[in-house]
Amino acid sequence: MATARQHHRRGRTGFRCCSACPVHDMAEMSPMNRKLTQSLAESISKQVEHFNRTEVEFLIREFHVLMGEQTTLGRTVSGLDRGRFRSFLHNNFGMTDDMIMDGVFRTFDKDNDGFVNMREWIDGLSVFLRGTLDEKIEYCFQVYDLNSDNYISREEMFHMLKDSLIRQPTDDDPDEGIKDLVEITLKRMCCFPFTGP
Repeated sequence: MATARQHHRRGRTGFRCCSACPVHDMAEMSPMNRKLTQSLAESISKQVEHFNRTEVEFLIREFHVLMGEQTTLGRTVSGLDRGRFRSFLHNNFGMTDDMIMDGVFRTFDKDNDGFVNMREWIDGLSVFLRGTLDEKIEYCFQVYDLNSDNYISREEMFHMLKDSLIRQPTDDDPDEGIKDLVEITLKRMCCFPFTGP
């Protein structure tokens, strides 16, 4: 058993230890649930590029901890709703920007059903935490493509910059400065050929 200090450090996947962490979970999990989780982790780890079986097993357990007793209108939900997902992003990654958190949720929720299911959770974290540079560039593009039309428009770029730049108290019209920055960025981007997918 790990010492308390080792146990409560961030693991390789980047999550903080919580009261229902895997070190405690495995001891409390029934043999049948443990076997099902291990079998599922084995299967998923063969399909996910950036996590091994042990890490997938941890993510499955973490997903179930985050799910808790989540229900909607009396029925059990099969994934994380937007609120729980945003809480996870805030608590584990310090995200506070609503637009970014909604974009990350939208990028994880591949089937657009309003919930992040276990497979979407693991696939999304695979790129979010361990993706290649190209995968992360594509991921960021999807986060900032607010209307999912495969383009980042002037308006989307304006909103992205407006929420991320620090306003100076002496600025008369900070929106004008942001509009100028968008125009400069777009002019510069036009000089470089796009080699994306």
